[in-house]
Amino acid sequence: MEEKEISQAVIGRLPRYFRYLGELKDEGIERVSSQELSDIMQVTASQIRQDLNNFGGFGQQGYGYNVGYLYEEIGKILGLDKEHNLIIIGAGHLGQALVNYMNFERRGFIFRGVFDNNPDIYGKQIRGIPVRPMQEMERFVRENNIDIAVLTIPKNSAVEVAEQLVSYGIKGIWNFAHVDLHVPKEIQVENVHLSDSLMKLSYNLSSHNT
Repeated sequence: MEEKEISQAVIGRLPRYFRYLGELKDEGIERVSSQELSDIMQVTASQIRQDLNNFGGFGQQGYGYNVGYLYEEIGKILGLDKEHNLIIIGAGHLGQALVNYMNFERRGFIFRGVFDNNPDIYGKQIRGIPVRPMQEMERFVRENNIDIAVLTIPKNSAVEVAEQLVSYGIKGIWNFAHVDLHVPKEIQVENVHLSDSLMKLSYNLSSHNT
């Protein structure tokens, strides 16, 4: 397939397709039409067809989509057909919660290490993973083929840590620190600002109650 630029809006919908198709698969449903997917997802049928056509279509006129096949193909597009090795920097409540969330592992995201700068918790086990000092991070990243780092640390240290991670060979950063990171363009960063999401919810509550 010829390489082409896929919009971030389309990429942002792929996990939803994957999730809903997984639910249909678990229910034993073998095929689904774009209209049926539209009813479930609240996305227009034409939008669904356009999105999937970016990757080859996958459907057959008069039949719709084979649920199991489409689920597997979207999983491959999302890179879920291979394992990703992760580390967490920041062993606070959020970091611990992420390590303990088993669904990541089922998707192939394997937490290999946890790092913090607090000596009082070095050696503490989080789901069998010991908390290590930051000084061990470079060696650990290089020896364990870590490709994704998760930042759950204060914003005043996130920029410096991100720069270190890039120099260690990290390819992706999942950033929960409340600061936007500026890294080389070949490094993939996904910023998650939890307070932004909560403020959006607050706005929608306020606007619907006026």
